[in-house]
Amino acid sequence: MSAGTGMYTPNPGAAPVGRMIGAQTALETRMLLRNGEQLLLTVVIPALLLVLFSAVDIIDTGEGKAVDFLTPGVLALAVMSTAFTGQAIATGFDRRYGVLKRLGASPLPRWALMTAKTLSVLVTEVLQVVLLTVIAFALGWSPHGNPFAVLLLLVLGTAAFSGLGLLMAGTLKAEATLAAANLVFLLLLVGGGVIVPMDKFPDGVRTALGLLPISALSDGLRDVLQHGASMPWGDLGILAVWTVLGLGAAARFFRWE
Repeated sequence: MSAGTGMYTPNPGAAPVGRMIGAQTALETRMLLRNGEQLLLTVVIPALLLVLFSAVDIIDTGEGKAVDFLTPGVLALAVMSTAFTGQAIATGFDRRYGVLKRLGASPLPRWALMTAKTLSVLVTEVLQVVLLTVIAFALGWSPHGNPFAVLLLLVLGTAAFSGLGLLMAGTLKAEATLAAANLVFLLLLVGGGVIVPMDKFPDGVRTALGLLPISALSDGLRDVLQHGASMPWGDLGILAVWTVLGLGAAARFFRWE
């Protein structure tokens, strides 16, 4: 080999973990945004619900503008649709088709793969929040409260729903995950305080529903953005408990095959 070709000597080896996570995050995000069904679930449905129920007097949302009540709930729904429903379905089918097994055997560590999936969820949520915020402002939304409290609620809500989504995807068959995730989405859409005020339910039912992560997230966001609360500690506490339980159970019971 001549001296001039020494610079082209192969240098095999894995890329830095940070670069691998970034590449996998970009791939996961592109795959999600190219999936029409997932876009319908994560973007179109929340936006349509916000526009429809803000423009048409279907549900009594109490005093004030309907959009002020609905926007926090729809933001919570967007987080759930991406971090829980979308992630559970996508990861469940990745597991079924052996994608997770193959990636687990690659230089990309398993924890890094899950990190990339979580970062992809966060990127998607940023796009959702921006879109829904623009629509809400166009409908006359007047938010209040502490932006840091909103960010903390969204992050904890994402962590809680991600743990539950990964737990479902890692323990059930893909078809069962698809059915269960969509069923949970529909049930929590109605009973999680997203578009129907919690005071419409009987006392005992309302107490039980209030312990759900979607209820804690929607109520917490509503307390801050609609009523100007500084920090909804009770709702944050519920989300923190779900985060620990969900992520802990997912780490313990997730099956890669």
